[in-house]
Order: sequence, then structure tokens, then C-alpha cells
Amino acid sequence: MKATIFNIQKFSIHDGPGIRTVVFFKGCPLHCSWCSNPESQSTHIQLTYNLSVCQHCLTCLHQCPTQAITHNQNKIHFDSKKCTLCLQCIEACPMQAIDKEGEEKTIEDIVQEVLKDVPFYEESGGGVTFSGGEFLSQPKAALDLAYQLKAHHLHLACETTGFCTHETFKEVIAPFDLLLFDMKHHDPKKHRQYTGVSNDLIIKNLTYAIKQGKDVIARIPVIPHVNDDLTDAKEFSLLLQRIGIKRVDLLPFHQFGQNKYELLDQSYEMKDVLALHPEDLKAYQQIFLDDGLDCHL
Repeated sequence: MKATIFNIQKFSIHDGPGIRTVVFFKGCPLHCSWCSNPESQSTHIQLTYNLSVCQHCLTCLHQCPTQAITHNQNKIHFDSKKCTLCLQCIEACPMQAIDKEGEEKTIEDIVQEVLKDVPFYEESGGGVTFSGGEFLSQPKAALDLAYQLKAHHLHLACETTGFCTHETFKEVIAPFDLLLFDMKHHDPKKHRQYTGVSNDLIIKNLTYAIKQGKDVIARIPVIPHVNDDLTDAKEFSLLLQRIGIKRVDLLPFHQFGQNKYELLDQSYEMKDVLALHPEDLKAYQQIFLDDGLDCHL
């Protein structure tokens, strides 16, 4: 079995306890305009183009066997409908301006890569975190990988939106020790407006995880003009209390992913929105604290 991933990040300390390796699965059913990993949204391997190092020699254009590459407005563009991902353009580019995001890896190869750092996990109380994209978009591969890693007694965490069928969710989360559960909005209609899907199924899956006794941390990306009002904080708090969540992590909006949109030749809707900082969210955080929730920035 294979999984399509776009990164294996080692020595992470922000994705669960201890030192961790994070496996990033490609593909996500949500389409958040503030996404800091736009390369994670598509399930397919994608070509990237770095204008800043391109010398416009057009070698890539001439090498492409399907004429999927064009050059206009002083930039290279790829036609995904024509591209067969032969990757000849990457090999031909003398300036390495073209690259790819994503690759298919066998589960066995991922396991072997992850096991290289077992001493660090054991020393720090760490382990492996599944992320994305949304790892639940590749449920069979994720489950296979999870059970193979569990056979080595590793601590497993996952970063998830919780958006998948309820039956899939119940099956796939079974081997996980910790769920880092993203909550985009408390209101179903606004959740659909900003992400493309309702949060009804997400809340159902989150509620199930709590009832199963799973260790769950809710994470709220606080986004300007989307969910950053203090009334939003209160509604989030009430919702999480009803579900039974005890801990909340607030994630201030940032612009770290902006350059990735340029590399993918995609527009970035949030480019003129100012980033938030922890000090900007003190009043927001206080609402959760006043309601008895363990809330962190």
C-alpha cells in the first residue's frame, strides 16, 4: 500500500508531546482561504515554479512532451489537464526553478524512515504525528501506517479537521493516543462559507472521540474577520463545554504560507490581512479561562 505525502518533518516539538516526526498526507476536503499549506489541499502531485530564480530560458517548455507548459506575463504556467507528471521539466531546468509537491511512498518506506528516530521519541516521550492536509482523506493508508507504527509501541497523535464519514472516523482513530482537533468555526453556516463544508459531521466525530475516552485537544485557528470576535470565543467555549473538551489551543493567524501560493501559481485571498500575535488574543483567551477551560496560546 502507498500513501501520497508531501513531507516528513523530523524533530518537531509543536505537534504533540516530546520530539516527534510528522507525516504530512496530501489532500484535504476543506478549502480554507487562510491555509498555510496550500500544497496539501490537492490529493495529486503538483508542480511548483520559483519565479525568483527562473532565467526564462524556456528549456522546460521545449522539453515538455505534452505541451503542458506556457510562458506568458514573464512567468511559467502549467496546464494540469495536459501534464502527465513525467517530471522532465524538473530534470531539464538548469536553475532548478521547477519542483514538485507530493510523492507516493510505500507504507513500509515511511515506517523505516520514522523508526530512525526512535531513540529521540523514547528519550523525550515523543512519537509520530499524522498531519496534512487531512490524513483522513487517505484512510486505508493512514490506518495501515498507524497499526504498523503501533507494533513498535510508538505514541501516535494526529492533527485533523475530523471531516470524514462517521464510520471511517471511528475506524481510523482507534489506534491514536492523541487527537489535535482543529475547529474552524462554531456556526455551521459560517463554517461552510469559510471552508466549503458544514461542521455538523465534524462535531459528531469530535463528540464520539470524547465519549470513547480519547485524549483530545481542540485547536482554534483565530482568523481576522472570520472567527476573531469575542462573541466567537464565547460560542466556541459553550460548544466545547457541551462536547466535553477540557483543553483548547489558540493558533493566531499568520502569513507563513503566502510564498507557497506563488510557487503553486495560485491566488492568496489573505495577502492583505495582518497577522495576529499571542498578545492580540489575551482577551479572547480569557473567555475560555473564565469558563473553566485550559486554554493556551
